[in-house]
Amino acid sequence: MEKPQKVVKVYDDNAGTWKYIRKDTGPIKSIELVESMLQKLGLSKNEIRVYVYLARSRERKASEISEALSLHRTETYRILRDLEKRGLVSSVFEKPLKFIATPFEKAIEALIEAKKLRIRQLERKKKDLIEIWLSLPHPEIVHQRKEVFQILEGEEQVDFKANEIVQKAETKTSIFASEDDLARLYHSGLIDRLEKLSKKKLEVKLLTKNCRKSQFFVQKIRLPDVRYSLSDIKGVPTFILTDQDELLLFIRKRSEHSNDKEKRMKLAALWTNYEAFVNAFSKLFFELWKAEKPLEISLRS
Repeated sequence: MEKPQKVVKVYDDNAGTWKYIRKDTGPIKSIELVESMLQKLGLSKNEIRVYVYLARSRERKASEISEALSLHRTETYRILRDLEKRGLVSSVFEKPLKFIATPFEKAIEALIEAKKLRIRQLERKKKDLIEIWLSLPHPEIVHQRKEVFQILEGEEQVDFKANEIVQKAETKTSIFASEDDLARLYHSGLIDRLEKLSKKKLEVKLLTKNCRKSQFFVQKIRLPDVRYSLSDIKGVPTFILTDQDELLLFIRKRSEHSNDKEKRMKLAALWTNYEAFVNAFSKLFFELWKAEKPLEISLRS
């Protein structure tokens, strides 16, 4: 066993699990995780490169940063000024002008607070925007149910849509989840929402692969109707059905910008209320469900 001070616990979004990385032998992996988080907090690829370079070195001139990172000097100055506005970089007023990075802990706090501020501002504007929109003259439109498709890309968009359709469900939600996507659904908060809705007489059925990873998460779940799939279901993607009216089908897309096999697979989803699609997947879920093994109650107690 490693000594506690020699390892760091990090959450791997791709695997959907917590991992322990040795501090002295995993710098490359650790940097990748840091860069991934900074990107989610709104920094561009080159902004991340400049900040990380500065944060891991002493004060530097713009020309030194430009040369080290193979960036055009004009682009480097622009990035430094943008990072300075965000509170992530400071200027040292001497000749020649040099730049230093804000300590990482404070930089993360600043980025998170900026995100929160933008959300609060949008929340305040929401009511005004709705009132303005409703005040506009609108032509009389007879609303008819249209069968439509929507492609969602990225984990945040997919998670938002999944929570949206589950929250709207009135009678029934059926989920078939792979072991990796079960972990994602658990960490995204969707399972918590389903647990609460199932107590309000919403029928929730969850079917997942019978493997060690799935068992780990299933034992944490408090849903009344869970089954393990015992058959070979490798070709079946994760999907969510609500009220036999809406379908959210998870899609794994390959990224063209990475050589890392794990990072090539990007999450996307297809949402539709197209009756033929919904009925087909409802039939598939029903056939899988009746053929599979109910989860023993003792596993979830």
